[in-house]
Amino acid sequence: MSQTDRQNTDYPVDEAFDPLDPDYLADPYPYYARFRKEAPIFYAPKIDFWVVSRYEDVQRIVKDPKTFSNARVQEPLYRITPEALEKLKGGVRVKPTTSTADPPLHQRTRKHAARAFSAKRVAGLEGRIREVANRLIDNLISEGRADLVDRFAFPLPAYVVFGLIGYPEEDAEMLKNWCSDRLKLTWGRPLPEEQLETVEKMSSFFDYIESFVHERAEDLRDDYTSDLLRIRAEDEDNLSLEEVVSIDYSLSFAGHETTTNLILNGLRNLLSRPRLWEELRENPDLIGNAVEESLRRDTSVVSWRRSTIRPVEIAGVEVPENARLMLLLASANRDERVFDDPDEFDIRRANASKHLAFSHGIHFCLGAPLARLEACIAFELLTQRLPDLRLSPPDQTFEFDPNMSFRGPKELWAQWTPEGAS
Repeated sequence: MSQTDRQNTDYPVDEAFDPLDPDYLADPYPYYARFRKEAPIFYAPKIDFWVVSRYEDVQRIVKDPKTFSNARVQEPLYRITPEALEKLKGGVRVKPTTSTADPPLHQRTRKHAARAFSAKRVAGLEGRIREVANRLIDNLISEGRADLVDRFAFPLPAYVVFGLIGYPEEDAEMLKNWCSDRLKLTWGRPLPEEQLETVEKMSSFFDYIESFVHERAEDLRDDYTSDLLRIRAEDEDNLSLEEVVSIDYSLSFAGHETTTNLILNGLRNLLSRPRLWEELRENPDLIGNAVEESLRRDTSVVSWRRSTIRPVEIAGVEVPENARLMLLLASANRDERVFDDPDEFDIRRANASKHLAFSHGIHFCLGAPLARLEACIAFELLTQRLPDLRLSPPDQTFEFDPNMSFRGPKELWAQWTPEGAS
């Protein structure tokens, strides 16, 4: 069905909605409240997406892979230039695996990826997380003020997930540079010159991972990639080398971008309410639920995607086959039908963990246990070692990357009493 046909029907349509509008990027939550109340699903012509905002509908969609496909989640929001598209297809040769596959392919790749991403391996990372977090704090504690994005929340998950995968630590800075700007290409509206530069970085990263996987296949070690390769060695029908490369490539990005924003969004909420920071410092047992409330109230991934495999009714509206859906996870997490006083940040909220921040069903985030562990350790160590941590300035304005899905501040300046100061 064409866009014109859609607009000539009785479907709810919002001609103005643009997820890259500066006002929306600055604070999307008033929009979400209006959507949930007035039009829980509507068609947005500017982006050619159907937008879904209520908890019940979002949960139903992510739990129904027979009706709603995950295969197109990585498509660029806007068309990129032919030159950039050609370079992207030739340079980033990813295969559908877990987050980009539907059943039955999804079951096979997910089963083996999850087996390698075992609870034992995640638990074994606690010491590494503490080591990296303490080292980052050591490097800034004497300064008394810093941008916690650059100095803590971005490097911590990156170093951890790169080490988990098996990349040499000396390559971490290079890999972090290759990770930059990718969000805008897939979920934003980059300029033509930005597209080419970003595709070059992505291609370099893919080439690096491809070489790394082939080398690791000849020299297995104690890391996630080696575990995937051991599973492949049991039976080559389990995973192809190309699928191992693709799983590593996906984890290299997803394994740290969202955790960075989880830590930052949690700090934004806690430090803007100094009383809560004091409570966490005095009662560390609250940290786990504070992480869940951070995931609920200000989730790292405000929206995700699906597409319809067949015509379907959503919230009383008939949606055609092959329609692209924008699922507002962040709106679902503040749905007043599920959460009392949903705009409040309540570290004692009894059902905080009912959020959909990690999705639901067969595509529930594999890295959820690791993200939770990293955030808990980050808050624990920061409350211990920087007990009077506070926003600096207290009324700073936060800026967010212009993309439809991932949300966390680009900078978060804070101060504290330097170690050794009176």
